[in-house]
Amino acid sequence: MEIQDGAELCFPQLLNTSCRKPTSHQFEDVLLIVVLSSISVLIIVLNLLVIISVSHFRQLHTPTNIILLSLAVSDFLVGFLLMPLEIIRQTTCWFLGDIMCSVHFYLSCNIVIVSIGNIVLISTDRYMAVCDPLHYPTKFTMTRVKLCICLCWLYSGFYSGLIVLDDLRYPGKYNSCYGECVVVITFIAGITDLVFTFLLPVSVITILYITIFVVAVSQARAMRSHITAVSLQVSVSLTTKKSELKAARTLGVLIIVYLICFCPFYCVVLAGDNTSSASFVAFVFHFNSCLNPLIYALFYPWFRKAIKLIVTLQIVQSGSREANIL
Repeated sequence: MEIQDGAELCFPQLLNTSCRKPTSHQFEDVLLIVVLSSISVLIIVLNLLVIISVSHFRQLHTPTNIILLSLAVSDFLVGFLLMPLEIIRQTTCWFLGDIMCSVHFYLSCNIVIVSIGNIVLISTDRYMAVCDPLHYPTKFTMTRVKLCICLCWLYSGFYSGLIVLDDLRYPGKYNSCYGECVVVITFIAGITDLVFTFLLPVSVITILYITIFVVAVSQARAMRSHITAVSLQVSVSLTTKKSELKAARTLGVLIIVYLICFCPFYCVVLAGDNTSSASFVAFVFHFNSCLNPLIYALFYPWFRKAIKLIVTLQIVQSGSREANIL
């Protein structure tokens, strides 16, 4: 590679093979790093609140919340691992080596797949709760949900390894110089990824939520037709249906926001775009990780109560796990 005279090198001792440092715009670079670092910290703090809330309070130990806990863990890893590494990759030379570059892309692929897997589980959970409420308690037990989540994480780890296998075996294979972090997905791996990470999950999510919407409309009509009923049994039944429909609506908002952030990111990745637009949509997708807790805070009173107990350190008191926050 030809180096221009006076150009700053990432590794000055490697004159003929070192990459040049990115063109410096000091104010813009500092502003970008501060903004992205602030988002990263926000992602960590908000999702840590979700993790502590669902893990600590016994009332929140439900199948739906356990899936939300898994999603919060993957979002936490976005802020704790992915964004700091991506900030380094986009704003300066890559000083962490070829192996760490491959690990970074493996983790990126892994966490994306875990996230979409959790969204599919959430959609399935709401489908069963709304469309088959009689069998929901027996089919969606805590044990089965935990097993599904474990399988989701294991599948993601194995699948991600296959997608970036070539780069894991030959770190730095596609780098043109030292100080660069580039990973290229093969055509076959890209087509496989398109089907199993994008088209299939998004299709399943869309079909499930269209079905939920249709059933919700019919149940809303049924509730209005029984509004004058005085039977306690009917009243309890209607309250339960309203609760499930509200949960489905809230999680539907979460899923729609996720897809809005996910689809542009995946389309740009599939197009092989390595320009600044690709970096922008990648950070937009990562930003989704701090939107999920904000959605919980907006729609779930229990999350706001849990935050208050956590911030005021009341969770360290004896018996706080049994607190009534629902």
